[in-house]
Amino acid sequence: MPNILIIEDDAAFCQMLQRFLTKKGYEVQSSFTAPDAKEKYRTNTFDLVLTDLRLPDCNGIQLLADIKATSPQTAVVLMTGYAEVGSAVEAMKQGAADYISKPFTPEEVVEVIENALKPEKSSKNSSKNPKKQESQKTTENFTMINGISEASKKTNEYIKLVAPTDMSVLITGESGTGKEVSARAIHNNSPRKDFMFVAVDCGAIPKELATSEFFGHVKGSFTGAIEDKVGHFEAANGGTLFLDEVGNLSYENQIQLLRALQERKIKRVGSTREVAVDVRIITATNEDLQKAVEKGVFREDLYHRLNEFSIAIPSLKERKDDILLFANLFLDKANQTLGKKILGFSDEVTELFYSYRWPGNLRELKNVIKRAVLLSSGETVNTEVLPGELLQPQAEEAISADEFSRADYEKEQIIKALKQTNFNKSKAAKLLRVTRKTLYNKINYYKLDF
Repeated sequence: MPNILIIEDDAAFCQMLQRFLTKKGYEVQSSFTAPDAKEKYRTNTFDLVLTDLRLPDCNGIQLLADIKATSPQTAVVLMTGYAEVGSAVEAMKQGAADYISKPFTPEEVVEVIENALKPEKSSKNSSKNPKKQESQKTTENFTMINGISEASKKTNEYIKLVAPTDMSVLITGESGTGKEVSARAIHNNSPRKDFMFVAVDCGAIPKELATSEFFGHVKGSFTGAIEDKVGHFEAANGGTLFLDEVGNLSYENQIQLLRALQERKIKRVGSTREVAVDVRIITATNEDLQKAVEKGVFREDLYHRLNEFSIAIPSLKERKDDILLFANLFLDKANQTLGKKILGFSDEVTELFYSYRWPGNLRELKNVIKRAVLLSSGETVNTEVLPGELLQPQAEEAISADEFSRADYEKEQIIKALKQTNFNKSKAAKLLRVTRKTLYNKINYYKLDF
């Protein structure tokens, strides 16, 4: 049974969470301070540590680093506030298995814990059945939907174009834009769809363990190798290997990866036997790998090997036409997860969604809506259940002079909808998700002569 350590300075909340997880069958210990927590995880072995990102006597990311240094195999899940998306993303790069935003339901935390423990389970089972297995990395499923924005249409066209081929694909984009979702869409539309899609977070693999993680090892090959292990390449044989944040690989690991891609053969650590592998490589990064090549920290030959075809995933602020599509999708999912029946968003909330800059992209939108659904008591999501940063969007980042104002944006969308529907106002209103009367009022307000 998994052994869990909870680190939370709110004693009442910590004890409540401990009781709930104990009832669910987990073995649970708790700590209210960082020094006590360090004493416990340095003298005990935990499968998972659930810790608050902000502790009064220690920074959560520093604590994460110490946990990983003490026990690299221990999964770490961070509990964060909704204003801490950036810190949570940074924590994921530093090796956190996942994060969960407060407030959360007991069922949500169980789901996150189970997902965080899945990589170990899937690696043990991967040699038994190479088909139709789950990813070896926790996934945030934003769902691939066909957006109506020009940026989304272009992205979807590229995915459909490259999917049937065996070309290596480099996916770029900001954190939270759904790069893994795009990678899965490529896999699911390829001839390899019946085989494994193995997702690996390169930023979460310690340099010393990378060779074993990628290529596997044989029992007894090094201290701690108590059984044979199948590496990611073998697990993905016949399918797709997705390397997220590939820019985080050490130079030595880059050389090993390049050799495996060139020879299409690997050796497990401690073995002399070569194993032929047939995998398609899809990589993702939110860094500029070309600059990394220029600085000499990323191999140019590996970069060109990975970048046979590139797709740039647009940020949410670049695809504002799609915001309500995703918002309604996340609303449906939140209703289902939380057992709610929220019907939609107020006009004020919709306007805030359009005006906010969404630095955390789709991940932030999903979290905001889930929180809002949890806090809502009526049929619609209203502004009082939104986090403070959405209510003061201009304070997040100054808008540059060449960007559209809210009025310019709205005017442009009306014109685009009218042209798209051949100036049929009823159809345009439906496309814009407003009433016909509202559309007429907007046309008059902006003095659009149609």
